[in-house]
Amino acid sequence: MATTTLKKFDYRVRDKQGKVQVGHIEAQNEALVARRLHEMGLAPISITEVNTRGLNAELSIPGLSDRVSLKDTAVMARQMATMIASGLSLLRALTILAEQTENKTLARMVDTVRSDVESGSSLSVAMAKHPKAFPPLMVNMVRAGEIGGFLDTVLESVAKNYESEVRLRGKIKSAMTYPVVVFSIAIVAVVGMLLFIVPVFKNMFENLGGTLPLPTQILVGLSQGLRVGAIPLVILIIVGVALWNRNRRKLGFREKVEPLFLKAPVFGPLVQKIALARFTRNFAAMLRAGVPILQSLDIVGEVSGNIVVEKAAIDVRESVRRGNSIAGPLGQHPVFPAMVVQMMAVGEDTGALDTMLDKVADFYDQEVEATTEALTSLIEPLMIAVLGAIVGGMIVALYMPIFGVFDLIQ
Repeated sequence: MATTTLKKFDYRVRDKQGKVQVGHIEAQNEALVARRLHEMGLAPISITEVNTRGLNAELSIPGLSDRVSLKDTAVMARQMATMIASGLSLLRALTILAEQTENKTLARMVDTVRSDVESGSSLSVAMAKHPKAFPPLMVNMVRAGEIGGFLDTVLESVAKNYESEVRLRGKIKSAMTYPVVVFSIAIVAVVGMLLFIVPVFKNMFENLGGTLPLPTQILVGLSQGLRVGAIPLVILIIVGVALWNRNRRKLGFREKVEPLFLKAPVFGPLVQKIALARFTRNFAAMLRAGVPILQSLDIVGEVSGNIVVEKAAIDVRESVRRGNSIAGPLGQHPVFPAMVVQMMAVGEDTGALDTMLDKVADFYDQEVEATTEALTSLIEPLMIAVLGAIVGGMIVALYMPIFGVFDLIQ
């Protein structure tokens, strides 16, 4: 499908009170700009196309500047729900969002969605053309809201769901920031000492003669090895990262690697709680929005972030397709604790499955927060001790031969 080229226009308009306003807007041509301004209740005075070539062009970095984060989508969904609930038409809400959304890529996608809706397409179908900005979970919930006539409620549910996910990711990032920074500093310090400081001491030791202590010999050997293998090591790391990014979404690779995440010491329970929080929160949101249960299970398994939970969702889907319960198959998967299975069973029996799933999601959100705080308080002193041991050990190994310098001089 051909990509629609949007142009930037500056405009001067007069509002209903007679005041002159200025601004800019992106659209395919001047006629569409005038139409949008009229829809917003503004009388155009002048519309001028802006030359965005040369020095005035925006800097675009592929893979960075065209990213749409989950936070951007959450903010957009919240604003859209508020406007529709306030009585604004869908087209006018999309027009406003296309103008005021800070992320330029998302703004262009919203504008394209507005154009498709204006041409007669449904909102969910128009959103489905942009999976990078509007995930399948959001598209299916919007579709259910369109059919049921409660789009504003569904968009508010989408916003709450994504805001919870953003908070969850924020907690994880805050817990990992300190150890990552300390670990990076340790690597830089060790590499710097091996490449620049150890060779100076090595030359001095060779001029003095004598036999170096074993720790110093090991340190000198590491320095020589790093000086020879630094470039191949960097290439190997780059290739490893590229292979990881290329294969991490492939089914065979995920089946081998992701179960190991759940078994990892210290971090395994945290990965499990994050996956359960995502599964239950998304499942509850989709059921509340009226998305068919089989379709919901297809989606929530994929967005859980772990193949083990995804396979459990597939088993549940097959069970439901045969007319059986939802909670039954989950009991056969160790990743789902007994409490989760029992609460879902009670929710099925009472007809309040979405409420029970919300409670489970809230519980695991609190568990993730408590676990990350505990890990942070545990990792901080450990990282300081490890960094001190590494750097201190290298310094001791360097100065050990100096203890025998006077003997060598005599």
